[in-house]
Amino acid sequence: MNPQVTALLDDLAAAGRPSSRTLPLADGRRNFDDLFGSLSDTDPSVAVRALSVPGPGGEIPVHVYDAAGAHQPRPLTLFFHGGGWVFGGRDAYDGTCRLLAAASDTAVAFVDYRLAPEHPFPAAVDDATAVLAWIGERGADEGFDSGRVSVIGDSSGATVALGSLLRARDRGDPLPRVLVLVYPALDPSMSSDSYREFADDDFLSRAEMEWYWAQYLGPDGDAGDPLAAPARARDLPGLPPTMVIVAGHDVLRDEGEAFAERLRAAGVPVTAKRFEEMPHGFLAMTRYLDPAREAIAEVAGALSGAPLATEAGRS
Repeated sequence: MNPQVTALLDDLAAAGRPSSRTLPLADGRRNFDDLFGSLSDTDPSVAVRALSVPGPGGEIPVHVYDAAGAHQPRPLTLFFHGGGWVFGGRDAYDGTCRLLAAASDTAVAFVDYRLAPEHPFPAAVDDATAVLAWIGERGADEGFDSGRVSVIGDSSGATVALGSLLRARDRGDPLPRVLVLVYPALDPSMSSDSYREFADDDFLSRAEMEWYWAQYLGPDGDAGDPLAAPARARDLPGLPPTMVIVAGHDVLRDEGEAFAERLRAAGVPVTAKRFEEMPHGFLAMTRYLDPAREAIAEVAGALSGAPLATEAGRS
């Protein structure tokens, strides 16, 4: 195991923090935010402002991270967070959004989409769709360049992002210039080799993913709906140029890489990279893991408009 990952695990064990799934929902969400917020570096020079976007279930909170003194109109990155569709507030990803905003020279908008189990699919995808449409219609009023919008989805947030973009493509709506998928959760069948290899992983286990998918889909959810489970999408042409990042020690590794290959076969420009010794969630662990900082830099390059490579890589 990577020695930095070992040190992180030792510190987590010493802290004795409970699993968020074992706590009452409100407490679990605070626990998740406190944990992830403690693992990331930050950049206090990045300014933050709050927006509110009309959505199908009410106002959607959006917090915009932007470098001080940045020129306008600003290219914009919409950030759809992870947390198994159940967890993941702004406090969990504050440091990550600050680092991406500083490194990418884009404004990064953290989208507080509705969470399960109170709001199962399609609530999160509906909220993402509403924010994308609002940026196209009203973004210029807030200083954004609606022609330079990117999207990043982290873990379960990648599912939400893809669902909204598949819907937008099918409707003929404008699509972002680039999509970044970081260890995406795409396939509720959980049938890949990496699910068997890392079934009992300390960072994300098969049992946890079973629980997360059940919360997201709800008792009446359709696991075959491609907007809920993008691995089920039959047609992928027309999606934006895409960067896919996976962790080598992650139950989600294989489905992310398989999706990258399907995108490539569909004619979508793709760069895919496996961070070989990293666990699930590592992008938000810059305080501990050097490869997390490397990944932040690579993602920032894609968001700032650097051409995507066409070959997969590993590090």
